[in-house]
Amino acid sequence: MFEGFTKARVETEAAEINLVRAGDGPPLLLLHGYPQCHVMWHKVAPRLAEDFTVVVPDLRGYGESSRPPDGDNHFGYSKRATAQDQVEVMAALGFDEFMVAGHDRGGRVAHRMALDHAGKVTRLATLDIVPTYRLFADTDQALATAYFHWFFLIQPAPFPETLIGNNADFYLKTIFGRWGTGDAGITEEAYAVYLDHFRDPATIHATCEDYRAGATIDLEHDAADMGRKVACPMQALWGKNGLMDKRYDVVEIWRESADDVRGHGIDCGHFIPEEAPNACVDALRGFFKDG
Repeated sequence: MFEGFTKARVETEAAEINLVRAGDGPPLLLLHGYPQCHVMWHKVAPRLAEDFTVVVPDLRGYGESSRPPDGDNHFGYSKRATAQDQVEVMAALGFDEFMVAGHDRGGRVAHRMALDHAGKVTRLATLDIVPTYRLFADTDQALATAYFHWFFLIQPAPFPETLIGNNADFYLKTIFGRWGTGDAGITEEAYAVYLDHFRDPATIHATCEDYRAGATIDLEHDAADMGRKVACPMQALWGKNGLMDKRYDVVEIWRESADDVRGHGIDCGHFIPEEAPNACVDALRGFFKDG
């Protein structure tokens, strides 16, 4: 799926990160979401590599990256810790400054990265999210029903781990079916990779920890930074057929958290890079080449 890309593993202070990379233009980091891995960018990354040096990693706990300990209050899977991994990865590859696009959980990592490492992130794009604290603050019956996994995955171990592990195939097909449009653009080859990872109990646990961190220590970090804004230019993209479009003026929401925001909806569901790769490439290329 990544013909012409180089595969590598980078040791960071707290994790070992698996990645693929290609291209020789300005550096662009692509961060995946749940329940996926770097493979979710396979329709998009080769085309972006025509203009950028594209780095496509697995987040800690996902894919073929390592699974660090949970840490106190789930810090091991906080967006701060996960963002630190990726900053160290980019530095190891020779990039002290770079652009970043993140989908879903990767977008939350990218948001934290732009706050904690403002001098390193020169442009930020988020795909189909609003800030974590805003979503929790706005939770009602409709949101809890649509985003049931937020409240399921944060339950103490091993409750969600056990239920997911008993039938990972059913679980993943439910997730892709509920959040995507049609088949969500997930190819058989990509799905086989996602399922293989979710047959590993360590992956299931680590990805639950990601959500547990989101409901605990990430909110503490967000509260401490309330009022701080992302300083670099930002693009917010979202699926017109999903919850974000129905519930939020996404660009206006992000203007509460960033100084310079633009963006638009794309005719698809949640899995933008797989459901609408052409529109995704056009939007990201236009934004990251601007200026």
